[in-house]
Amino acid sequence: MTRSALNPSCRRWSITLILSWLFTGVALAAVVGGLGLLLIESAPAWKHSGFEFVIGKKWFFRQSEFGAAPMIYGSIIVAILAMILAAPVGIGAAIFGVEYLPRKWRLGLKVTVELLAGIPSVVYGLLGILLLRNWIYEVFQDFDPLSGDTLLTAGVLLGLMILPTIMTLADDALRGVPGTLRLAARGLGLTATETALHVSVPQAFPGLLAAVLLALGRAMGETIAVFLVIGRQDNQWPSSILSLKPLLESGQTLTSKLGGSETNIAYGQPLHWGAIMGLGLVLLSLVVIITLTGAWLQRISFRQHQQHS
Repeated sequence: MTRSALNPSCRRWSITLILSWLFTGVALAAVVGGLGLLLIESAPAWKHSGFEFVIGKKWFFRQSEFGAAPMIYGSIIVAILAMILAAPVGIGAAIFGVEYLPRKWRLGLKVTVELLAGIPSVVYGLLGILLLRNWIYEVFQDFDPLSGDTLLTAGVLLGLMILPTIMTLADDALRGVPGTLRLAARGLGLTATETALHVSVPQAFPGLLAAVLLALGRAMGETIAVFLVIGRQDNQWPSSILSLKPLLESGQTLTSKLGGSETNIAYGQPLHWGAIMGLGLVLLSLVVIITLTGAWLQRISFRQHQQHS
């Protein structure tokens, strides 16, 4: 009689293990295949412009001039604005829920915030057009913006969209801190606030940082909501990287360019199409790097919690 016949659970676990490896391989192959395909399709643009494609500041496809720097700048600035707005609120809400609220109220708060993640991106974009765009224009009227379609508008809207991601992942990281550490801190005379700031947050820090990075990856890849409120103005390169003036001007991100009509115009023209695919390659590379870094930090946080358990 075989071992699997004597122990049916052995066969079940073997099948589970095989399927796990199989689907992991499929996911990895999809990412590698996507990168490879984008690299092949974008080859004409790289041959034509070289590294100037990344650092070039002008994009005029009719003159075969392709520079992605303004779009990369727009993507990074919008994502950073979103993180500045969402990270303190999301992490603060997670700390409040885990450290202060009773379990019933904490779950209610978490579910309520997570409902925001279920709202389609296009709805966020329409609300941005209806409410946020006008509000930004009125608040900053003294700076004479041309319209409410600005990098700042896109950043504020993205901050709202990634708030559930940050709060949920931060909540998981804080709940992973062993309760014995909190009890020991309270036994030493620390208040609830001191315990949260000096015990829970430091222990959960890798997980909190992972939450921010994973949310940043989502912000970098958001398309339709940003597309509707950013103005989609090409070649908007600031006179100074640290200048705040471009925040109140229309701009372009990698996703808003890829989501626009130029993608259809480029199809069938090898050089132009290669430039569009080059933008996709740059975007995918940025998102993959940020996401893998966040996942690595999450793994570090999980191991730390296991060691203290």
